[in-house]
Amino acid sequence: MKISDETIDRIKSAGSIVFFTGAGISAESGIPIFRGKDGIWNKLKPEELANFDAFLRNPQMVWEWYEHRKQIINNSKPNPAHIVIAEMQNYLPKIIVVTQNIDNLHKRAGSKTVYELHGNIERNYCIKCHTFYNGEIEFTDGIPKCKCGGLIRPDIVWFGEMLPQDQFNASEKASEECDVFFIVGTSAVVYPAASLITWQNKVKHILLK
Repeated sequence: MKISDETIDRIKSAGSIVFFTGAGISAESGIPIFRGKDGIWNKLKPEELANFDAFLRNPQMVWEWYEHRKQIINNSKPNPAHIVIAEMQNYLPKIIVVTQNIDNLHKRAGSKTVYELHGNIERNYCIKCHTFYNGEIEFTDGIPKCKCGGLIRPDIVWFGEMLPQDQFNASEKASEECDVFFIVGTSAVVYPAASLITWQNKVKHILLK
């Protein structure tokens, strides 16, 4: 894609740039997308794996699915798109990433300000006492449980759940105040995340990939 001189000038003069990213940015890293011709939801029913009721009915099945996804992600690396976004921090005042992805690749690439709207697959928490468990958890006794006895679940936003309010509020503020807003690798059809695109209160350069 050829970038116009006007766009380059806008980027150079920008005080703040937001990158709004979705599954498409991580496809080159080998992480399957969710929508589209070969998307995950064409093969699996989301209501069977990605909601709280499904987790309570069959936590083992849900955990097996997320452990499979985690293995794929752990074997993946940030691709040039993640790296370029991170490297822009060296040249421009403020680079903010707002992502719908749970793969942690932006942070692994070196991006410092990342708002995760749909959670992070590397985090987990107890549904009873809300204690967080980062990194690996123990499966030797079956379904992972907290010291309080509650079930531990992935820190992922499932269907029917609210987005983390602090992450969404910060994303709204960044989207409203930025000078340039990039949309990268997302169909922008999942709400409320997609509503960030309409939050600009002044004319911005919105670049599509």
